[in-house]
Amino acid sequence: MIRTRAVRFAAFCVLPFFLANIAFGQRSTPPAPRAVAPARTAAPVRTGGTIAAIKVDGNQRIETGTILSYMLVQPGDPFDPDRLDRSLKTLYATGLFQDVRLDRDGDTLVVHVAENPLVNRVAFEGNHKLSDEQLRPEMQLKPRAVFTPALAEQDRQKILDLYAKRGYYNARVDPQIIRLDQNRVDVVYQINDGSVTLISKIIFVGNREFSEERLSEVVNSRESRWWRFLSTSDEYDPQRLNFDKELLRRFYLKNGYIDFKVVDAKSELAPDRSGFFLTFTISEGDRFRIGKITINSHLRHLEGDELRPELQIDEGDWYDGDAVGRSVDAMELAVHNRGYAFVEVKPNIIRHSGEKVVDLVFEVGEGPRVYVERIDINGNTRTKDKVIRREFRLAEGDAFNAEAVRRTRQRLQDLNYFNNVAIQTSPGSAPDKAILTANIEEKATGELTLGGGYSTDAGALLDVGLSERNLVGTGISAGINGVLAQRRSSITASVTDPYFLDRNLVVGGDLFLIQTNFLGTQPYDEKRVGFDVRAGYDFNEYLRQIWSYTLVGRTVYNVALNASLFIQQLRGYSVLSQASQALTLDHRDSKVDPHAGYLVSLGNDVAGLGGNAQFVRTNINAQYFIPLDRFTGNSDWGVALTAGFGYLWNEGVQEQIIDRFFLGGDNLRGFQIGGAGPHDIVTGDPLGGRLIWTQSTELHYPLPISQDIGLSGRAFVDVGGLTQSSFVNPNLCPTCIITTSSAPRVGIGVGISWHTQFGLLNVDLTPFVVKQPKDQTQVFRFGFGTRF
Repeated sequence: MIRTRAVRFAAFCVLPFFLANIAFGQRSTPPAPRAVAPARTAAPVRTGGTIAAIKVDGNQRIETGTILSYMLVQPGDPFDPDRLDRSLKTLYATGLFQDVRLDRDGDTLVVHVAENPLVNRVAFEGNHKLSDEQLRPEMQLKPRAVFTPALAEQDRQKILDLYAKRGYYNARVDPQIIRLDQNRVDVVYQINDGSVTLISKIIFVGNREFSEERLSEVVNSRESRWWRFLSTSDEYDPQRLNFDKELLRRFYLKNGYIDFKVVDAKSELAPDRSGFFLTFTISEGDRFRIGKITINSHLRHLEGDELRPELQIDEGDWYDGDAVGRSVDAMELAVHNRGYAFVEVKPNIIRHSGEKVVDLVFEVGEGPRVYVERIDINGNTRTKDKVIRREFRLAEGDAFNAEAVRRTRQRLQDLNYFNNVAIQTSPGSAPDKAILTANIEEKATGELTLGGGYSTDAGALLDVGLSERNLVGTGISAGINGVLAQRRSSITASVTDPYFLDRNLVVGGDLFLIQTNFLGTQPYDEKRVGFDVRAGYDFNEYLRQIWSYTLVGRTVYNVALNASLFIQQLRGYSVLSQASQALTLDHRDSKVDPHAGYLVSLGNDVAGLGGNAQFVRTNINAQYFIPLDRFTGNSDWGVALTAGFGYLWNEGVQEQIIDRFFLGGDNLRGFQIGGAGPHDIVTGDPLGGRLIWTQSTELHYPLPISQDIGLSGRAFVDVGGLTQSSFVNPNLCPTCIITTSSAPRVGIGVGISWHTQFGLLNVDLTPFVVKQPKDQTQVFRFGFGTRF
């Protein structure tokens, strides 16, 4: 008998090595595979003769016919060493066997096989940062699959890759094999999470004009510091490294360095795998100023100079890439608003290197006639397509409009349903067609909250709520919330459908119970129980109107014995039946975090449709946001101007004090709630007024500390006035004297906001006030709340 044996592949030699040396139920770790020569016959097969039969030996699970189907020889074929060798290799390649041997017994070819074991189960031990549910779908080895050491090693590497994506580069994974009966094995991955690998040092090479500290604030990655325990910016992320390169490019272009480039950006892991060293090698180039700015219009009936007011940059300024982009957007929008459907503005640069000056030439012409062929939406596993599509400002078949795409993205972000929204444009089925693809990343919109905090107005508080902003993906908002506080407690249930019956119609309602304990700011307590219903619609992109009806039962109790007689009259129960409307013009760049634009609203309340109260009340409010990016180079700088005016007509019937306007607190910092305005000169109790006006100027600015801490500063000047507190029937209190003054009250101060993982903390300090007699001031104002 002549025996022919092939050299095994390393991946198939390993398993017998460690399985042959362990007892049943023991564990072993396979050695790493080694590259060896391909399988080949060790000795030539005796030539001559014909294969009379083929016999398979050693197979348990695999059918003989299956094994024979992989053979390249059949009975009746000659004993050909080449075909036998290729048959051997084919059997190995199936991955079904850990050992294959060919023997010749006379004219019979004997195929000896040792099958690879089956996987009984795959388990993970020691993993804390990644759950079994996160790891198991990524594994190639699964129960009832054929085990091979190569697959075990691939799965081990996959686990390490998953940990690396989470920032754990020093994790360890040891696959352990437990041999069972019936040629089965359990695969157990012993995992040591290790610690998150942080960024030890960020180095910049080639920077001359900006310090390393300044550039460290530009990139998103941060060096590890103890105060960043609430942030992930000091964890190494390869994708963030690419983003850092783009941030550096934008920063230098914004500051006039048009030749800037990142020569190299590399990361090096410390030998002990404890941290990364990031090195950015940059070439700054020269800084350029803007020379001449020219706008060439190639459109009929439109002169280039007509678009000059849209420029966001002036001649003589340092070149600013962001400002050039904003100028292009502003000019395209202005041209669109003039009735031109297809517009394209191209900025060109004419360089004068010797003078370090660049001329800007904006070419305004007709853009390609492109129409939207299709709108695709990806990533919305929960939110229904219609909820997203109704926010699009253009439909399939419309002319493509870049500004409409930008507004669509902003509207989707303002829904607050998504972590990220990206809208991409790709070619359609024809040159004049485009496909819009919205890629979104959903976030949790439901909240079961338990919170606590302290505010100057409400005191210590406990907040419990259950809410859902996107109920079963329909966009409906519903919730119930309760607040238990020292001075103001409430429970509210609400529901709002922003597109009732899939139409341009907002419908909603609220049920509420509010109990207020003024504790000295007013000499009484108040409880309100009621409901409201509302409906509204949009006239266009910016103009909206809301109609509502409110029915409230109000109880005034615990009136102090020494309170003003005007307030004594409040004691008891009254009903407010009120119809209202609010008309809002909103041109802000974002409803969630506005930085530019304005908002104007007009509100009217009419009480007297039943109930005890009869009055007409009007409110006009306005906001205007001025970005200072152009002057500071930092979007954290900005000015917010707000103003308000309100008036109440009592129609000859004495209104209740609780229906009047009050000044102080949120609408005039530096004064207590209701602390500014008319007072009873004897008791000092605030009596409110029928005419109110307020104005606030607030400067927002970054603080000279790391942005990761989340602190921002503000300086403000609040001005306001409250008058017309006379009573229809002065005989209610003939001995009462009301002190009132139309002179403005002023509060000047500074404040900080701290955005933490535990909630938002606001502190305002108003040391400078202009007040009148009996006004009640409040220098320090504090608020903190959290939900978890």
